[in-house]
Amino acid sequence: MQIKGKTLFAGILISLSFLFAGCVSVNSRTEAARIASAAGLNSENIPTRSFVIATWGRFTPPVKSMRVYIEGDGFAWKSRTQPSDDPTPHLPTGLKLAAADPEQNVLYLARPCQFIGPPLPATCQVNWWTNDRFSAVVIDAMNEALDVFVSRYPGVKLDMVGYSGGGNIAALLAARRHDIQSLRTVAGNLDVAWVNTLHNVTPMPNAISAMDSAVKLRTLPQIHYSGDADKTVPVDVARRFQQAVGGNCVRVEVVSGMTHSSDWAAIWPQLLKSTLPGC
Repeated sequence: MQIKGKTLFAGILISLSFLFAGCVSVNSRTEAARIASAAGLNSENIPTRSFVIATWGRFTPPVKSMRVYIEGDGFAWKSRTQPSDDPTPHLPTGLKLAAADPEQNVLYLARPCQFIGPPLPATCQVNWWTNDRFSAVVIDAMNEALDVFVSRYPGVKLDMVGYSGGGNIAALLAARRHDIQSLRTVAGNLDVAWVNTLHNVTPMPNAISAMDSAVKLRTLPQIHYSGDADKTVPVDVARRFQQAVGGNCVRVEVVSGMTHSSDWAAIWPQLLKSTLPGC
């Protein structure tokens, strides 16, 4: 399916993490708090066995369903070879998607060490937002944080949304959990090894990739949105994942003119109107 969307170039190419560069004129944490507050999202830091996960959410009981957003890789690298000392995203696309969602019950999960501090706690070592950002420890921590909210609303069903690397984590959580009823990704890195090879970067031996769990998602309704101008996570990534999942429950929607760093939140309410595939 081809969708027309408006493109807003950010002036720098925002990649998964390894092409991130540049500086910002405002404090990233202050701007994130402003975005969340304007959308009625309340902040809560959730401790897990490995990390404290920053979250924002709004809920109107009784909560029968919840849309869950997972942030991208953030400001993981200052340059192609130099990691950052704080992975908090300068452009929190995942948070902006959550803020643009008109649903009553919305939960946003940052990635480990994003929006925490300063200073960052001792557990926040650079490997957790670089080579090990898709490791089992990270996936387990995200799952634990999600469990905290699920425990508050017994029987709640989850609709997962992940941006960029957050798409990989959203898909992995969907493959392991039994309370998820749909999956959407936006410019999702669903095939970690293939994308790393595409960009000629060092392999991540501890990374868990959604591609390896694709068959487990065969009966889950899902849509993967991909920009036709995205050079960071090109359309082929979503197409490959669609083929690996197989069946009739998965669809790829190609959005005209959108890059990886375009303003996806501006068109997100429109994209959410797309009906999930029937299974």
